[in-house]
Amino acid sequence: MNERLIKAFQKYERVLDSQHFIESDLDYSRLEYHRPFLERLDVIESSVITLFDLYRREHIYISNSFETILGHSVQDANDEGTEYFNRQIHPDDFILLSEAGSHFLEISFAIPVEKRKDYKMLTEYRMKKADGTLIRVTEQHLCLENDKHGNAWLSLSMLDVSPDQNLEAPAQSRLFNFKTGELFLFPPPGENLQDDMLTKREKEILELLASGLISKQIADKLFISVNIVNTHRQRIIEKLDVANTAEAVKYGVSVGLLPAW
Repeated sequence: MNERLIKAFQKYERVLDSQHFIESDLDYSRLEYHRPFLERLDVIESSVITLFDLYRREHIYISNSFETILGHSVQDANDEGTEYFNRQIHPDDFILLSEAGSHFLEISFAIPVEKRKDYKMLTEYRMKKADGTLIRVTEQHLCLENDKHGNAWLSLSMLDVSPDQNLEAPAQSRLFNFKTGELFLFPPPGENLQDDMLTKREKEILELLASGLISKQIADKLFISVNIVNTHRQRIIEKLDVANTAEAVKYGVSVGLLPAW
C-alpha cells in the first residue's frame, strides 16, 4: 500500500471515529423497514443499490443487480465485506475517492441533522466487472438514517453505468445540495493536493510533460540540461508515488494539480 493511500485510510478512520455511536441505541429494525423500498428500487431502477452502516463500517444490504449489472457475486461481497468492493475500483481512482470521501464526510457530519438528507455525494470512477473489464460508473450517496444522537448512520448508494465510457478520464467527486444547488468540489477550488510536495520547477516540468514535450524540448525551453530535466522527472515520479511520467500526468489532472487538457 503506497504512502498516499495509507494517509487517506488513516484520515478516513479518524473522520469516522469522530462520530460516537451507542450500539444499544441503534435500531436495526430500520433495515427491515427500508428493505421493501430497496427491493422495489432494485426492480425499477437500472442501479446497484447498497446500504452502508457507518457504525459497523460494512455494507448491510446489496441488491441483486450487483450480479445482473456487474456480474459480481452478492454472496462473495457479503462474505468478504468492504474489501471486496474496494478491489473492484481502479487503484488510481480508489486513492482519490478515499481522500474525497473523508473530505465530504467531514462536511456532512458538520451539517445540521435536519438538513443532512438534502445533500448527495456524487462520484464517477472506473471499476472492474466480474470478467475483469473496466467500465466507468456513476454513484450517488445520501444519508438514509441518522441515529437518535444525530450521527450519520446508514448511507444509501445507487450505482449506475456511466453514459461516458472514457476510461482515460480521472475520477471525480463532489457534494451537492439538491434543494439549494450548493456544490462542494474535490479538491476544493484553488487547492491542489500535492502543492506542498512538488517544487515550482517540478510543477513547471510536469505541465510541460502534460503538453506533450519530451525532455530535450523541455531542456531547450527552460535553458537547462537534459540531465537536470530527467532528474526532475524522476523526483516527480517518486514524490507522486507513480510508475512513470505518463501516470504522473494522469494523477496530476485527477487531483487538480494540472488542468484537464
